[in-house]
This record gives sequence, structure tokens and C-alpha cells, in this order.
Amino acid sequence: MRILLLNPNMSSSMTDTMAAAAMPIASKGVELVPVTATKGFAYISSRAEAQIAGAFALETIAEHETDVDAVIIAAFGDPGLKAAREQFNLPVIGMAQAAISMAAVMGESFSIVTFTPLMSRWYVDSVDDSGLNKKFTGVRTPEANKLDAFADQASMTTELLRLIHLCVAEDQADVIILGGAPLAGMASQFQSQVNALLIDPISSAVVLAESMVKLSTKSAFSNRHSRPAAKNSVGLADALADSLATP
Repeated sequence: MRILLLNPNMSSSMTDTMAAAAMPIASKGVELVPVTATKGFAYISSRAEAQIAGAFALETIAEHETDVDAVIIAAFGDPGLKAAREQFNLPVIGMAQAAISMAAVMGESFSIVTFTPLMSRWYVDSVDDSGLNKKFTGVRTPEANKLDAFADQASMTTELLRLIHLCVAEDQADVIILGGAPLAGMASQFQSQVNALLIDPISSAVVLAESMVKLSTKSAFSNRHSRPAAKNSVGLADALADSLATP
């Protein structure tokens, strides 16, 4: 089984961090294929940026569709997820959707902790899309609008733990998702210090991707009613243009 780990953020170090967190979770015989965006933004932090990154995600999936069994869109807001699922005949999993789905079955309530308030509304949208709002207690973030989660690692670690403890004490969350690609792997580091279940989104996505491959076949995905009609295009990457033009 080969799973494309597609990072729409233009950061190879972030890709490496997520791959390192995901590989120990992958089953024996599962190959993760990490790919980093070659254009766009170093870190996606708004809906506009996600829309642009989603186009890259579609291009990349089109290039790899025939040689992988599933795709993980490795950015917490799941840029391009709905469009990719509509277009391609294979399982496509988003990190946010995977983590939210796991959280909903692991406890009665869940929170999201991330490192900047800039993504709060976008992450709330992700929960809205999942239909699991009744179990959601909200997003906790630091007050400052910092995007560089690694500028002061010790300070960030202290702040994240503080927010996690607030989720438990004040929000009564059974499960806490550490949202955002830069936080990959931190759930296992913090778990022994927290009286709640912590979820790592990239690990959740790997587990879900493997399950979807085992439960389905690629040919079954071609039967979906939402598959768009074939259409010619101008100026798109060749692989994506070919995919869009194929009935």
C-alpha cells in the first residue's frame, strides 16, 4: 500500500516533521510518499491561502493518482479536500477531518488547541463541515498572532500545555486535538502530562487512510454521483488537465 502524504505548505521541514510522526503509525508494508508544495505559502493561515493551496493539491494528486492507493492532504484545514474527493477515484483524507472523526468516537467531547488565533474560525468551519458540532467545545489558542511555532520552542511548549489543561479543566474536553501541521508529533510528547486523550492529526489521517483502502477499491470510487463531467481547460498542469478531461 502506498499513501501520498501531500503537504500543501511550501515547507520541506514541515513535511519531514509530519512524515517522522506518521511513519511509526503506518502498518508494516505501508509506504508513505511525502511531497511538499513547490509554490504558494510557507504556511497556510487563511481561507484565501487555502484556496490557492488547494489548486496545488489537485495538481499533485493528478500526478500521483495512478501510483498511490490513497492521499492524505497534510494541512489541518484540509485545503482542496472536497474538490479532490469529487475529482479523483481513490480515497482522499484530510488531516482535520481525520482528527475530528477520531476525537468524536474516542470521547464525549473534544477541543482543538493550536498555536495562533488566526486559524480559529477556519478550524471551527472544519468542525461544522464534519457535522460533529454537538461534541465540540471550541478552539483554544495563544493571544498573540504568531505563525512561527518554532521561534521559541520552550515557550510554545509551555503555552500549549497551559491551553490543553484549560480544555480539560474549563471545557471538560475528553479529547484534545493538536491542530496545525507544525504540531505534528507533539501529542505523544505531551500525553503523559495530560488527564485527557490527545490526538495527532497526521497519525489519525494515516490510520484512516489505511482503513479506507482496506474497506474499498479504487474502481468503486468511480461510481460516485458527484464525479464532474469531462471538460477541457486552458493553462492547467498537464496531469490535472488530463484528469479533468477524462469522463
